[in-house]
Amino acid sequence: MAPPSPDIGRRLLAMLHHRAGRLRPGDSVAEPLIPTSIYHLPDDPAPDRVYGRVANPTVQAAEDRLALLEDARTVLFSSGMAAYSAVVLSTVKAGDRVLVLSDGYYAVRQMLAEIFSAFGVDMVTCPTAEIGDRPLDGIGLAILESPTNPNLDVIDLAAFAGRAKSAGCPFAVDNTVCTALGQQPLDLGAELVISSDTKAAAGHSDLLLGHVSSRDNGLMDRIHRARTLAGAIPGAFDAWLLVRGLETLDMRLERMCANAGRVAGLLRAHPSVRSVRYPGLADDPAFAQANRQMARPGFLIGATFADQATAARFIDASGVFIPATSFGGVHSSADRRARWGDDVPDGFLRLSIGCEPGAQLVDCVEKGLAAIAP
Repeated sequence: MAPPSPDIGRRLLAMLHHRAGRLRPGDSVAEPLIPTSIYHLPDDPAPDRVYGRVANPTVQAAEDRLALLEDARTVLFSSGMAAYSAVVLSTVKAGDRVLVLSDGYYAVRQMLAEIFSAFGVDMVTCPTAEIGDRPLDGIGLAILESPTNPNLDVIDLAAFAGRAKSAGCPFAVDNTVCTALGQQPLDLGAELVISSDTKAAAGHSDLLLGHVSSRDNGLMDRIHRARTLAGAIPGAFDAWLLVRGLETLDMRLERMCANAGRVAGLLRAHPSVRSVRYPGLADDPAFAQANRQMARPGFLIGATFADQATAARFIDASGVFIPATSFGGVHSSADRRARWGDDVPDGFLRLSIGCEPGAQLVDCVEKGLAAIAP
C-alpha cells in the first residue's frame, strides 16, 4: 500500500492528545460527557453556547478529533445518511444534477430518488468502471465512494478531481471504508469527505454517527447551518463513545487489515469460492490503484459463493461471522448484499473482518470452507 500521508502520524498524535494539551490541574484526563440542551445565557453568549441543537461540548470534542485526522473543519451528524443529506442540501438547488455510482451504496440512490427528486434535484448514475470517462459538464455535485460498497472497486481520486475541477463540478468522496487513517481524499483533490462513523471510526457497533469534512470554510458554514436547521445534531453520549473509539482506531485497523489479508488469501485459494474481491490481493483488479492512494488495504472482503444456501452454510459452519448488515466493528460479520437490492449474485457476501485473534480466526474460516468443500 501507499505510505501514509507524511503528516498522518502528527495528526494521529495530535488527536490522541487533543484533551491532554488543554488540561488544567485537577481536570479529568478522559473526555467528559456533557449531556445538555441548554446553557447559561449572559447578555452576550458565545455563538456555540446558545442551544443544544447548535452545538454541544462533547459533540465538539469529537469534531475536533475528526478534524485533526482529516486536517479539515468537520461537522458531526446523527448518522452517515444525515451527513449525506446535509451535503446535498448545502451544495445543490432545484434543477441541478447529482452524479452517484450505480453500483455504490444503495441508500444514497434511494435518498436522491425518493426525497430530493421531489425538490427538483435530478440523480444521474454511472457504473464505477465507467466513472473515469464520464463527462462532468452540467453536474452540480459528484459523490463517489472508494473503495466502493459492496464491490470494493478503487477509483483514481486524483484523476477524477482534476476532471471535476476543470468542469466546475463539486466533488465529494465517501471515505467510510478506509477512514482518514487509510486514505486522504482531501489531499487527493476532493472538496468534501463524507464518512459513516457508525462503522470503523467508532468501531463497536453501538451507535449511529456520520461526519462531513472540507477545507472550504464557506461550504462548511452552510453544512453546519443545514445541521442546525434540520436538527440532525447527534447526542452527547454517542459523540462521547466516538471519542473513545477514535483513540483505538489505529490499533483496531492494524489488526483488522492484517486479519483481512489472511482471510482473503484463504478464500481466494479455495475451489468452492467463485470469486474474491480484496484490494490487498496482488491479483485483485483494484490492487494497483489501491497501492497508489490507500495506506491500508482495508478490512472488507467481497466473496461470491455458489448460491445463497452455500453462503449461509459457510457462515454457520465458521462460527465466527455474525450475520448482520453494517461493518467495521470489532466482531467479524457477513452480509448477503443481494437481499438489499445490490446488483450482486445471491451467493455474494460482504465480509467485515474484525479484531479476533488471527490464528483462531483463520481456524474458523477454514471450518467454514471445509463445510462447503466439493
